[in-house]
Amino acid sequence: MFNPKTLSAVSYLSIFFAPFILPVILFFVSKEKEVKYHAKRASISHLIPTIIGVVISFVALISLFSFNGTIYDASFYSNFMVWMSVYFVISIAIVIWNLVQAVKVYR
Repeated sequence: MFNPKTLSAVSYLSIFFAPFILPVILFFVSKEKEVKYHAKRASISHLIPTIIGVVISFVALISLFSFNGTIYDASFYSNFMVWMSVYFVISIAIVIWNLVQAVKVYR
């Protein structure tokens, strides 16, 4: 029905509409070796921002309660903004990487 290049490219592009879910479905449903390979890579790249977000949230939660009982400490907010900036840059880099991979696969 669909050719393997299209399915492989869609697994990378699914970061915009169904991250992680669509590549996993394509991995288990498809019989093509190429589609399985790209679906696995796409699902891993879709998981990276999620894992980093959970880690940053955990670190922020721990640091929130480690500041002498005051949550209005300026160092908490500056640390939080630095970590969120790092998360934002990593997320944008992964979106760009997925776009590049989709174009490479489709060519």
